[in-house]
Amino acid sequence: MSNLFGISQLEYFRSSLDERSLESLNAAVERIVSVKNRGGKVMVVTGSGPNIHEGVTTLIAELIRVGIVDAVSTSSAVIAHEMAGALDRVFRVDARALGMDMSKMPRGDVFEFTRMSDSDLKDLRREMPLDDELLSRAEKLEHLNEIIKAAGNMAYPMGLRTERLAHEVLGLARIYGLPFEKVAGWGCDSRTMLGAADLRDVPVLVTIPQLVGGGAVGMSIGDSIPVSERSMRISRMLAESDVIIESAVALTQEIHDGPFECYTGHGIWAWWSGQATYDLRDKVLVRIDLDENLRRAVELNKTVQEAIDKGLPKTKAAKIPFRMEMSAFARHEGSLPIVGDIGKAWVLIAYEVAKRLGIKLEFLSASQDTPEGSSMREWIVDNVKPLNRDKMLERARNFWRDK
Repeated sequence: MSNLFGISQLEYFRSSLDERSLESLNAAVERIVSVKNRGGKVMVVTGSGPNIHEGVTTLIAELIRVGIVDAVSTSSAVIAHEMAGALDRVFRVDARALGMDMSKMPRGDVFEFTRMSDSDLKDLRREMPLDDELLSRAEKLEHLNEIIKAAGNMAYPMGLRTERLAHEVLGLARIYGLPFEKVAGWGCDSRTMLGAADLRDVPVLVTIPQLVGGGAVGMSIGDSIPVSERSMRISRMLAESDVIIESAVALTQEIHDGPFECYTGHGIWAWWSGQATYDLRDKVLVRIDLDENLRRAVELNKTVQEAIDKGLPKTKAAKIPFRMEMSAFARHEGSLPIVGDIGKAWVLIAYEVAKRLGIKLEFLSASQDTPEGSSMREWIVDNVKPLNRDKMLERARNFWRDK
């Protein structure tokens, strides 16, 4: 899947951004290219849902493969979806007709099933018992609809498989003293962020505010290493990065205002106590977001800083809805807000950076509201596979030898 669209599609994506966002995007490309040319590092901070659906996580995996992205922090939900193959196809049936306990069904009274081939089901039976009678009843019922969605999640049996696999990954993580994400990467498809990062020894970690999500995966990630160690590991990733790109993520307090950050955060007492700290002072912060208030907060830089200097509430001073991460982002000199669809902005950034660096990309995502985006989602379903348990266990068996 080397190229889904041509230059005209890129121009369409550019036209979706206003002039100020295009200026920020072009500046971001310039900074990234400059940083990579001098051997610097780029880190990505992603949220969950939209990044999966728009193919952004698959694109980031490609940027890891070619050496453009050097570190990732993300959500536990993204980890769960990547363990299940990023996107999959599910069909829905009436939960009542299926004979389910309706008091335990999600809103909508439907039950989802992963669309799987007979060979895939056969492979899965080697790992876990399947309710063949339930599968048979589902096939006989009317299928209310069939959709592509974030993989695993609420559908049987892949959602349950991911839940069960989480406990196995957690056990290995504790045995070897590693984060859950590292061990999961041993078995993940190379076109996921986890799998690509494993091949290039690039760190991928869930941020502390985004630990809640992904069911058992989120809890297992949280249990794999202590919170303080996770925070320090993430701070080291940030310290080593020159450009930080935030993509459709709601909570970045840990990044801008973390316990080890000394410029916009609360790291002064960690430094005072002799702990390792870092600062965002000379870094570039790029944020792709649909919230116009983010750019407004940057424009009100002086107002926000004056409110802080006077000990006044920032929200009242700025007179805009204020997410907690806006405070540091708005005050940072290197902030570049791109107000727009991540499914379009990310494509432009990846394409331009790769072209400028002379790198050939084998995958380029597309906004899901376009025909190319629809084709891309089908491609991900067909080609990005769930975590290979046998491969993960083989790596575990050879852990010390490989070291």
